[in-house]
Amino acid sequence: MNEAARVLELLAERGHTLAAAESLTGGLVAAELTGVPGASKSFRGSVTAYATPLKEQLLGVDRTLLAERGAVDPEVALQMAAGVRARLGADWGIATTGVAGPDPQDGQPVGTVYVAVAGPAGERCGAGKVASLRLNGDRAEIRRESVRSVLELLRELLDGEHPENARAQDTEQNGGD
Repeated sequence: MNEAARVLELLAERGHTLAAAESLTGGLVAAELTGVPGASKSFRGSVTAYATPLKEQLLGVDRTLLAERGAVDPEVALQMAAGVRARLGADWGIATTGVAGPDPQDGQPVGTVYVAVAGPAGERCGAGKVASLRLNGDRAEIRRESVRSVLELLRELLDGEHPENARAQDTEQNGGD
């Protein structure tokens, strides 16, 4: 089962919904999710805020933060995830922002990517979780790996919510009983 299918399965089991905010991935996260049959049970939609001003206008990212740090920043990723979650009325929000190339952006080199998850209050990720990535490859490879990484981050958080899953992960990491 691919990462998108597993994420959607976990969300459906809980009766939770998901929304995505995308920048460098330009809709690839939404395409990956909607490629799974039955995705509409949990996936509410996405916002592709490719231009920096749209991150503020559509997702509520702080204007001062964008002006001071640019769009390629971990806090921007987290605010994008929280913003899409709120605006699309989802339980979970995920976000991607970064530099796919060919040129650096906001003083960041190609391959600098931040992926974020914002979840419901009281869930394992609290206000949210961000992963900082330094990816190699061409533009297409960086974008594909960003999609995989944001879905993996969400799946890890969702898997960690169930005590029985935590035990299973511990057993796997330690070589079994």
